[in-house]
Formats: sequence, structure tokens, C-alpha cells
Amino acid sequence: MNISTVLMLIIAVFASVIFPAQIHALAPDQVFDKVKDSIVVVKSMDSKGKLKEQGSGVLLASGRVATNCHVIEGGTSYKVMQGMQVSSAILYAGDRDKDICLLDASNITGKPVQIGTTKSLKVGAKVYAVGAPRGLELSLSDGIISQLRGGLPPMIQTTAAISPGSSGGGLFDDEGRLIGLTSLYMKGGQNLNFAMPVEWISKVKPGPGNGVSEPNQTGWLQPALAYEKSENWKGSLDWCEKWVKSEPKNAMAWLRLGSAYLGLGRYTDSVNALRQAQSLNPNVAETWNKLGAAYVRLNRYNYAVDAYRNALKIDTQSAETWGKLGAVYVRLNRYDAAEDACRQGLRIDPKRVSLWALLGNSYTRLTRYQDAVDAYRQALRLDPAFVNAWAGLVVTYHESGNQAAALDTVEELRRLDPKWADELYRMIVPR
Repeated sequence: MNISTVLMLIIAVFASVIFPAQIHALAPDQVFDKVKDSIVVVKSMDSKGKLKEQGSGVLLASGRVATNCHVIEGGTSYKVMQGMQVSSAILYAGDRDKDICLLDASNITGKPVQIGTTKSLKVGAKVYAVGAPRGLELSLSDGIISQLRGGLPPMIQTTAAISPGSSGGGLFDDEGRLIGLTSLYMKGGQNLNFAMPVEWISKVKPGPGNGVSEPNQTGWLQPALAYEKSENWKGSLDWCEKWVKSEPKNAMAWLRLGSAYLGLGRYTDSVNALRQAQSLNPNVAETWNKLGAAYVRLNRYNYAVDAYRNALKIDTQSAETWGKLGAVYVRLNRYDAAEDACRQGLRIDPKRVSLWALLGNSYTRLTRYQDAVDAYRQALRLDPAFVNAWAGLVVTYHESGNQAAALDTVEELRRLDPKWADELYRMIVPR
């Protein structure tokens, strides 16, 4: 290698340090194509399901949606729309002072936005606002940063137009990275549009006290119940762990945590959480009921009996709990006790089909076959399509020696469930 070549290499290395390669900005249509699947429509409804407010939102990598709190304020339920997708959403976290709220909309499958930063922003830099004004198709407006206001990170003032309904949408740099949430515009004030810095999103924490109106519900309880209703047990666990950490002496927090563990199949953890709830407040029937369910999953049936009995001390008129207790007695081969539990439940709710079927099961185990037939027939009078009652009737006839009635009942069952009928036929007809 000669001297000239060495010098050229040195100059090349020197230049790469002092003059780094320029990053090429995207064209407006390229920015839009990059971010369009990250923008959603956010709707806030009142208790009657009537639309209160509508705005935009941005899909984050966490699967949550960032929007403005003023878009959802006063709502009791929320929806998120992305293209043809529509998902119910719950309020996960919010900071009213920063006007940033996070919604959990687990069914939305758009493309998470790429997060940028405000650290290197300069006045005069090109930016793009993308939102869904008035719930219409996504629109893009371009402009520049006209001012950076406040501290670090700063609120962004931009000339990019923000229309009604675009609040909560994204403000992007010329590489399609999110730098802020478009939040407000000044009526009659040309070019006075503002966006909240992207760094604020990560500062928003879950829990009550965020300044967002949530009528008739606590800030913690409403999302916890919404997670359970949608059977989003992972989201429920995440939320309730934060709730318990925030309010460790709150029995309801531990109850909802135990419910989340139960939904996830983590039964020992569920027992521990529910025991904590019970120690803080032993007078909640739901705690004992869920504790009983967790013990059943762990095959700890005597403990389950105690839990259901405690639930019935608090709510003696729960036919459902009497049925659960009866089912545990059957597992323990305590058929007389199961009969008594079923009778107690049917006294409260004589039309509960599952209790009649369970009573029939108990009578069959007690070899009281005619009583069993009567119980199963009563269940089928209430619900002729209740397959379990038909199956129980087949078994009862077979065990009582009435093979003709068993075969006739199999054929009746075949109309509802051919596979189950075939299984029973193979069981009662010897090869």
C-alpha cells in the first residue's frame, strides 16, 4: 500500500467521524404509508351507549393506545377502531394534567408506532400530523415546528393543521417517528397547533387519581372488572398487581388479583391472594366462592366445602353456591350431602336446570333410580336441549337394568349430539 492510499483511508475515516452520513428524509406519502396502520379512531360513550366524544389515538408497542384525556373524559365505555376492526377498550392509565390517557384495546392488531424523541428537535424542522378528523378516513397535514415551549421535554407548537377529531393523533418527524400527540389548536389562531411530547407517554402511570372522570366507579375497580368481563386475564393480572402494590390493605384489590390468577390457571397463587382478601374482609361471599373454585382445581375438596359453606353463611340465598357445594360433595362421594345441597338450591331457584341434573346424578349414585329419572326429566322439561341431562338419564336407565329405555334415550340424544350418543352407546352395549 503506497502513501497516497494510506492518506486517502485516513481522510475517509476522519470524514466519517466529522461528517456522518446524512439520513434522508421521507417524502410526505412515505411518512403516511409508514404510520397509517398505527393511527386509530377513539370513541367515548355515555352509560346509554350514546357517543359523547370522538378523536384519534396512536397504537403503541405495548398493545395499548395513547390518546388525549379530553377525548374520553366523562365516558363510561370506549371503543377503538382501526380500519374495519372495532374493539371495546378500557382506561388503563391517564394523566389529566398532561392530557395523555392510555387505553387497553386488546383486539386491535395494527402496526405499533415507531417512537422518536424531542431531544434533537429544532424550530423550522418538518413535521407531519396524522389523525382521523371527525372519524373520517385518515388525513395527513404537514408543517414545521414553529416553537418549542416549556422545559425538557418541551410542548411542540407546529404549523401542521390539527382538525377537530384529530386530537390524540400523532405528530411525526420526517422519518415517520412519533414525536408527540396532537392535542389542541387555537380557534381563530392560525398556525397555533400544539402536541404533547412523546416522552410524556412513558410517564403516565395506571391507577386512580388521574383526573379522568369515571362516574360511579373507583379508578382501580372499573378496569379490573372490564378485564375480567372480556376474560383478558393477562391484562387483569398486570392491572391488579399494580393495584395491590398501590393499596396493599384493600381487600377488593386482593380479590380481583385472586380472580386473575384463577383465570390464568395459577390456582395456588389464586388461593394465596384470596386468603389475603379474606383476612382483610371475611364478609365478602365472592371471595369465598372464588376460593372454593381454586381449591376444586387443586383437588382439595374438603377445603372447597369449607369455602362454599362460608360463602353461604354470608349469602344463604345463592342457588349457584348451593350447586357448587353439591358438586364438591359428589366428588367426595358424599351423595346424601349433595342431595341436601341441591334441594336447598332448588328451593331458592326451582328452574335452575343444572341443579336438577346434579340432583339426578346424586340419586343415581345412591341407587335411587326412579328419583334420578324424575330429576333428569324435570331438567329436560326446563331445557330439552340440555345434553348432560340426557346423558345422565342414559346412565341411570342402564345402571337400573332398563336397557331398552337406555337405548331409546341414546337415540333421543343422537339428535342433539351424535358423537356423545355414540360414546354412550359403546359404553352400554357390550361388544
